[in-house]
Formats: sequence, structure tokens, C-alpha cells
Amino acid sequence: NSSESHNCAKSILTSDRLQIVVTLSVFFNETWEAANCANCLKNNSEGLSNSTVEFLDLFNKSLTCFEHNLQGQTVYLSPNNYTEVCKNCNETYKMLNDLYNNLQRMNRQGGESGHSTHLCIDVEDAMNITRKLWSRTFNCSVPCSDTVPVIAVSSFILFLPIVFYLSSFLHSKQKKRILILPKRIQSNASLVNIQEKYS
Repeated sequence: NSSESHNCAKSILTSDRLQIVVTLSVFFNETWEAANCANCLKNNSEGLSNSTVEFLDLFNKSLTCFEHNLQGQTVYLSPNNYTEVCKNCNETYKMLNDLYNNLQRMNRQGGESGHSTHLCIDVEDAMNITRKLWSRTFNCSVPCSDTVPVIAVSSFILFLPIVFYLSSFLHSKQKKRILILPKRIQSNASLVNIQEKYS
């Protein structure tokens, strides 16, 4: 009976003591939501979005570049010297990083998938792996262009207290005291001189 089909399905799914089918269904649905898997798909979930395909393609190119530049070199190089990887894969890594930053920005505004939360876990994990390889394993670092202004501003701020205390010391320096005798004493002294003169 079609009117009882829902109750029939419910009784079959919850017939065992552990309700394993329901538990697994809830687990997979929660994992799907927590991993933001829908953000890797098109709106109608008919496959990966164009941006995800582009990102994964660049990710694979980056890993291939890392592997290609490591072949035959690890025997001769010390573990911390991966200059060839840094030099030859810099452009690919920069493109991947820029694309990831753009995807994050687009995703905050709604993006291709229609969801406006985080990127899907596959994209985030791929970028985390690449950044860890680039910075920790290969020790490739791009010098920050903001270093000079940051040092200049920090030096200025650190120098301000010295200027303040120096200027307050110079302005508060006491001048030599000049003793001025009161006029009354002077007049008394001159009166005594006049009296002595006439006596």
C-alpha cells in the first residue's frame, strides 16, 4: 500500500537494535556538510565546477613540477637545499596560490556552487599540502614586499619615546637662579647711608 510505504521503509531501516543504516546515513550526511563537498560541484551537482577542475589541474602540475625537479638531485643535495625546485616551480606555485585566493574570495560572495561558506575539503587539503611542501619541506620563501615599510614604521614608533624624553629633558632644564634683593632692603640701606652722611 503506497500510503504505508513511508512507515514500511522506516520499520525496515530501524528494525535492528543499532539502526546501522540510519546511523551511517546520518554520519555520511554530516560529513558531506562539514566538508563542504557541495562547494566543489556545480549548482545542480552534475559534476565538478569549472573552478575546481582548474584548481585540481594546477595542483597536479605543481606536484609534477616538484617531482620532476627532485629527480636525481636528492642524492647530491643536502635536505635543506632545494633551490632548483624553488626556482623552476615558482611560477606554477604562484599561479596555484593566486587561484586559491581568488576561489576563496569568490566563495565568500556566493561562487559557482551557490554556497557561501568555506571551499570544499578537497581544495583546502590540496592547498594545505602544497603550501606545507613549499614552505616547510623545500624551504622556499618569497621575500615579503612589505618588509621595508614595516621596519621603517616600527623604527619610528620605537624611536618616539627617546625623542619625547630627550625633548622633555631639554625643555625642563632649569636656568641659573639670579638673586634679586627686595627694594625695601635697598631703600633702608640707602637711608642709612644718607643718615651717616649728614651726621
